[in-house]
Amino acid sequence: MAHTVNIVNAFVDEGKGGNPAGVVLDADALSREDKLRIARLVGLSETAFVSRSQVAGIKLEFFTPSRQIAHCGHATIATFSLLAQRGLVSGPESSKETIDGVRRILLRGREAFMEQLAPEYIDEAGFAPGVSGARILASLGLAPDDVAAPPCVVGTGNRFVLVHLRSESGLGKLAPDMAEIAAVSAAFGAIGYYVFVGLDGECVATARMFGPHYGIEEEAATGMAAGPLACYLYDRVGVKLPTMVIRQGAYMAPPSPSRITVELQLMDGRITGLFAGGEARLASTVTVM
Repeated sequence: MAHTVNIVNAFVDEGKGGNPAGVVLDADALSREDKLRIARLVGLSETAFVSRSQVAGIKLEFFTPSRQIAHCGHATIATFSLLAQRGLVSGPESSKETIDGVRRILLRGREAFMEQLAPEYIDEAGFAPGVSGARILASLGLAPDDVAAPPCVVGTGNRFVLVHLRSESGLGKLAPDMAEIAAVSAAFGAIGYYVFVGLDGECVATARMFGPHYGIEEEAATGMAAGPLACYLYDRVGVKLPTMVIRQGAYMAPPSPSRITVELQLMDGRITGLFAGGEARLASTVTVM
Protein backbone atom coordinates (compact mmCIF):
# COMPACT_ATOMS: atom_id res chain seq x y z
CA MET A 1 0.00 0.00 0.00
CA ALA A 2 1.26 3.48 -0.86
CA HIS A 3 1.51 6.08 1.89
CA THR A 4 1.79 9.84 1.44
CA VAL A 5 4.41 11.50 3.61
CA ASN A 6 4.40 15.29 3.90
CA ILE A 7 7.86 16.79 4.35
CA VAL A 8 7.43 19.86 6.55
CA ASN A 9 10.20 22.22 7.65
CA ALA A 10 9.61 23.24 11.27
CA PHE A 11 11.04 26.21 13.14
CA VAL A 12 11.81 28.08 9.94
CA ASP A 13 13.53 31.45 10.28
CA GLU A 14 11.82 34.07 8.10
CA GLY A 15 10.48 31.26 5.93
CA LYS A 16 13.87 29.62 5.37
CA GLY A 17 15.92 26.86 6.95
CA GLY A 18 14.21 24.84 9.64
CA ASN A 19 14.25 21.14 10.43
CA PRO A 20 12.40 18.75 8.10
CA ALA A 21 10.03 16.17 9.55
CA GLY A 22 7.90 13.58 7.85
CA VAL A 23 4.17 13.78 8.63
CA VAL A 24 1.74 10.94 7.84
CA LEU A 25 -1.83 12.14 8.36
CA ASP A 26 -3.72 8.83 8.02
CA ALA A 27 -1.92 6.37 10.27
CA ASP A 28 -4.86 4.61 11.96
CA ALA A 29 -4.33 1.34 10.11
CA LEU A 30 -0.54 1.27 10.48
CA SER A 31 1.20 -1.06 12.91
CA ARG A 32 4.24 -0.04 14.95
CA GLU A 33 6.39 -2.04 12.51
CA ASP A 34 4.80 -0.21 9.54
CA LYS A 35 5.60 3.15 11.11
CA LEU A 36 9.20 2.24 11.81
CA ARG A 37 9.63 0.94 8.25
CA ILE A 38 8.16 4.15 6.78
CA ALA A 39 10.39 6.29 9.00
CA ARG A 40 13.43 4.36 7.74
CA LEU A 41 12.36 4.84 4.13
CA VAL A 42 11.76 8.56 4.63
CA GLY A 43 15.20 8.84 6.25
CA LEU A 44 14.62 12.04 8.22
CA SER A 45 15.53 12.44 11.89
CA GLU A 46 11.86 11.95 12.84
CA THR A 47 8.57 11.11 11.18
CA ALA A 48 5.23 11.79 12.90
CA PHE A 49 2.14 9.60 12.51
CA VAL A 50 -1.36 11.02 13.11
CA SER A 51 -4.30 8.86 14.13
CA ARG A 52 -7.60 9.29 15.94
CA SER A 53 -7.65 9.83 19.70
CA GLN A 54 -10.36 9.40 22.32
CA VAL A 55 -8.61 11.71 24.83
CA ALA A 56 -6.99 14.47 22.76
CA GLY A 57 -7.28 16.33 19.47
CA ILE A 58 -5.11 13.70 17.78
CA LYS A 59 -2.90 10.78 18.65
CA LEU A 60 0.68 11.54 17.60
CA GLU A 61 3.53 9.02 17.48
CA PHE A 62 7.14 9.72 16.58
CA PHE A 63 9.70 7.43 14.98
CA THR A 64 13.35 7.98 14.15
CA PRO A 65 14.92 5.64 11.57
CA SER A 66 15.87 3.32 14.44
CA ARG A 67 13.15 3.51 17.12
CA GLN A 68 10.06 5.16 18.59
CA ILE A 69 10.48 8.16 20.90
CA ALA A 70 8.01 9.75 23.30
CA HIS A 71 8.12 13.32 22.00
CA CYS A 72 9.59 15.29 19.12
CA GLY A 73 9.43 19.05 19.08
CA HIS A 74 9.93 19.85 15.44
CA ALA A 75 7.69 17.01 14.24
CA THR A 76 4.93 18.23 16.60
CA ILE A 77 5.19 21.77 15.24
CA ALA A 78 5.31 20.42 11.68
CA THR A 79 2.18 18.32 12.23
CA PHE A 80 -0.01 20.94 13.87
CA SER A 81 1.06 23.67 11.46
CA LEU A 82 0.15 21.41 8.53
CA LEU A 83 -3.20 20.46 10.11
CA ALA A 84 -4.01 24.13 10.74
CA GLN A 85 -3.05 25.17 7.21
CA ARG A 86 -5.36 22.46 5.82
CA GLY A 87 -8.23 23.43 8.12
CA LEU A 88 -8.10 20.13 10.00
CA VAL A 89 -7.67 21.83 13.39
CA SER A 90 -8.98 25.23 14.40
CA GLY A 91 -9.21 27.52 17.36
CA PRO A 92 -6.49 28.74 19.68
CA GLU A 93 -5.78 25.38 21.31
CA SER A 94 -5.61 21.65 20.60
CA SER A 95 -3.80 18.67 22.15
CA LYS A 96 -1.80 15.56 21.33
CA GLU A 97 -1.98 12.11 22.86
CA THR A 98 1.50 10.60 23.18
CA ILE A 99 2.87 7.38 24.62
CA ASP A 100 3.39 9.12 27.99
CA GLY A 101 0.32 11.33 28.26
CA VAL A 102 -1.56 14.25 26.76
CA ARG A 103 0.10 17.59 26.00
CA ARG A 104 -1.56 20.88 25.12
CA ILE A 105 -0.88 22.64 21.81
CA LEU A 106 -1.36 26.37 21.21
CA LEU A 107 -2.14 27.58 17.66
CA ARG A 108 -1.35 31.13 16.50
CA GLY A 109 -1.68 31.62 12.76
CA ARG A 110 1.17 29.76 11.06
CA GLU A 111 2.82 29.03 14.41
CA ALA A 112 2.24 26.18 16.85
CA PHE A 113 3.51 25.77 20.41
CA MET A 114 3.77 22.52 22.35
CA GLU A 115 3.52 22.01 26.08
CA GLN A 116 6.48 20.71 28.06
CA LEU A 117 6.86 19.93 31.76
CA ALA A 118 8.69 21.65 34.60
CA PRO A 119 12.44 20.98 34.40
CA GLU A 120 14.32 18.22 36.18
CA TYR A 121 18.08 18.63 36.62
CA ILE A 122 20.84 16.05 37.07
CA ASP A 123 24.26 17.45 38.01
CA GLU A 124 27.53 15.50 38.01
CA ALA A 125 27.02 14.17 41.54
CA GLY A 126 23.98 12.31 40.23
CA PHE A 127 25.46 11.10 36.92
CA ALA A 128 25.17 7.49 35.89
CA PRO A 129 28.07 5.17 36.86
CA GLY A 130 30.96 5.50 34.44
CA VAL A 131 29.84 8.93 33.19
CA SER A 132 31.59 12.13 34.17
CA GLY A 133 31.77 15.70 33.02
CA ALA A 134 35.26 14.99 31.68
CA ARG A 135 33.96 12.10 29.58
CA ILE A 136 31.20 14.27 28.14
CA LEU A 137 33.68 17.02 27.18
CA ALA A 138 36.09 14.49 25.67
CA SER A 139 33.29 13.10 23.48
CA LEU A 140 33.06 16.56 21.87
CA GLY A 141 36.81 17.22 21.65
CA LEU A 142 36.56 19.87 24.36
CA ALA A 143 38.82 20.82 27.25
CA PRO A 144 37.58 22.13 30.64
CA ASP A 145 38.58 25.68 29.67
CA ASP A 146 36.20 25.55 26.68
CA VAL A 147 33.06 25.47 28.84
CA ALA A 148 31.41 28.08 31.03
CA ALA A 149 29.94 25.52 33.44
CA PRO A 150 30.02 21.76 34.02
CA PRO A 151 27.71 19.66 31.83
CA CYS A 152 24.20 19.14 33.19
CA VAL A 153 21.33 16.84 32.21
CA VAL A 154 17.94 18.58 31.94
CA GLY A 155 14.55 17.14 31.05
CA THR A 156 11.15 18.68 30.37
CA GLY A 157 9.66 15.52 28.88
CA ASN A 158 12.81 14.27 27.10
CA ARG A 159 16.27 14.50 28.63
CA PHE A 160 19.25 16.23 27.03
CA VAL A 161 22.87 16.65 28.09
CA LEU A 162 23.51 20.41 28.08
CA VAL A 163 27.03 21.65 27.41
CA HIS A 164 27.56 25.40 27.91
CA LEU A 165 30.45 26.76 25.80
CA ARG A 166 32.34 29.95 26.54
CA SER A 167 32.48 31.24 22.95
CA GLU A 168 30.43 30.89 19.79
CA SER A 169 33.53 29.98 17.80
CA GLY A 170 33.64 26.76 19.79
CA LEU A 171 30.43 25.53 18.15
CA GLY A 172 32.21 25.37 14.81
CA LYS A 173 35.23 23.54 16.23
CA LEU A 174 33.45 20.62 17.89
CA ALA A 175 34.78 17.14 17.10
CA PRO A 176 31.87 14.88 18.11
CA ASP A 177 32.61 11.21 18.74
CA MET A 178 29.22 9.78 17.80
CA ALA A 179 29.80 6.40 19.44
CA GLU A 180 30.70 8.03 22.75
CA ILE A 181 27.83 10.52 22.55
CA ALA A 182 25.44 7.63 21.93
CA ALA A 183 26.82 5.68 24.89
CA VAL A 184 26.61 8.63 27.29
CA SER A 185 23.12 9.54 26.10
CA ALA A 186 21.97 5.95 26.62
CA ALA A 187 23.34 5.98 30.18
CA PHE A 188 21.07 8.93 31.03
CA GLY A 189 18.06 7.83 28.99
CA ALA A 190 18.67 11.06 27.05
CA ILE A 191 17.94 11.90 23.42
CA GLY A 192 21.36 13.45 22.97
CA TYR A 193 23.59 16.47 23.58
CA TYR A 194 22.55 20.12 23.25
CA VAL A 195 25.73 22.19 22.97
CA PHE A 196 25.19 25.94 23.17
CA VAL A 197 26.59 29.38 23.80
CA GLY A 198 24.72 32.33 25.26
CA LEU A 199 24.14 35.42 23.11
CA ASP A 200 23.23 39.05 23.65
CA GLY A 201 20.34 40.52 21.67
CA GLU A 202 17.05 39.06 20.47
CA CYS A 203 18.32 35.46 20.60
CA VAL A 204 19.54 34.27 23.98
CA ALA A 205 21.53 31.28 22.64
CA THR A 206 22.64 29.38 19.56
CA ALA A 207 23.02 25.61 19.70
CA ARG A 208 23.84 22.28 18.06
CA MET A 209 22.11 18.96 18.82
CA PHE A 210 23.70 15.52 18.46
CA GLY A 211 21.50 12.45 18.93
CA PRO A 212 23.25 9.37 17.49
CA HIS A 213 21.68 7.11 20.15
CA TYR A 214 18.41 7.67 18.27
CA GLY A 215 19.93 7.61 14.79
CA ILE A 216 20.27 11.41 14.59
CA GLU A 217 23.85 12.56 14.08
CA GLU A 218 22.80 16.23 14.03
CA GLU A 219 19.59 18.15 13.36
CA ALA A 220 18.68 21.73 12.62
CA ALA A 221 16.04 22.42 15.28
CA THR A 222 15.06 20.54 18.42
CA GLY A 223 12.10 21.98 20.29
CA MET A 224 12.32 19.34 23.04
CA ALA A 225 15.92 20.50 23.71
CA ALA A 226 15.22 24.23 23.47
CA GLY A 227 12.75 23.87 26.35
CA PRO A 228 15.34 22.43 28.76
CA LEU A 229 17.87 25.01 27.61
CA ALA A 230 15.51 27.92 28.34
CA CYS A 231 14.89 26.49 31.81
CA TYR A 232 18.63 26.12 32.41
CA LEU A 233 19.26 29.70 31.30
CA TYR A 234 16.53 30.97 33.61
CA ASP A 235 17.41 28.86 36.66
CA ARG A 236 21.18 28.50 36.39
CA VAL A 237 22.49 31.40 34.29
CA GLY A 238 20.19 34.20 35.45
CA VAL A 239 18.49 34.96 32.13
CA LYS A 240 15.24 36.06 33.79
CA LEU A 241 13.12 36.35 30.66
CA PRO A 242 9.69 34.72 30.37
CA THR A 243 10.11 34.37 26.60
CA MET A 244 13.36 33.32 24.92
CA VAL A 245 14.36 32.84 21.28
CA ILE A 246 16.94 30.13 20.57
CA ARG A 247 18.71 29.59 17.27
CA GLN A 248 19.99 26.26 16.01
CA GLY A 249 21.34 24.77 12.80
CA ALA A 250 23.70 27.56 11.76
CA TYR A 251 26.77 25.38 12.37
CA MET A 252 25.54 22.28 10.56
CA ALA A 253 26.97 21.16 7.26
CA PRO A 254 25.18 22.43 5.27
CA PRO A 255 23.71 25.16 7.52
CA SER A 256 19.95 25.25 8.10
CA PRO A 257 19.28 28.16 10.50
CA SER A 258 16.23 27.67 12.69
CA ARG A 259 14.33 29.75 15.23
CA ILE A 260 12.64 28.31 18.32
CA THR A 261 10.59 30.41 20.75
CA VAL A 262 10.17 29.22 24.33
CA GLU A 263 7.56 30.72 26.65
CA LEU A 264 8.09 29.83 30.31
CA GLN A 265 5.16 29.40 32.67
CA LEU A 266 6.17 30.92 36.01
CA MET A 267 4.71 30.95 39.50
CA ASP A 268 6.53 32.93 42.19
CA GLY A 269 9.69 32.86 40.07
CA ARG A 270 9.58 29.06 39.63
CA ILE A 271 9.14 27.33 36.26
CA THR A 272 5.98 25.20 36.33
CA GLY A 273 5.99 24.32 32.63
CA LEU A 274 6.59 25.86 29.23
CA PHE A 275 5.52 26.05 25.60
CA ALA A 276 8.08 25.80 22.78
CA GLY A 277 7.16 26.56 19.20
CA GLY A 278 7.58 28.34 15.94
CA GLU A 279 6.53 28.39 12.31
CA ALA A 280 6.52 25.49 9.83
CA ARG A 281 6.15 25.27 6.05
CA LEU A 282 5.33 22.37 3.74
CA ALA A 283 8.33 21.61 1.55
CA SER A 284 7.19 18.59 -0.49
CA THR A 285 5.30 15.31 -0.45
CA VAL A 286 6.68 11.85 -1.15
CA THR A 287 5.06 8.45 -1.58
CA VAL A 288 6.48 5.36 0.08
CA MET A 289 5.32 1.77 -0.30
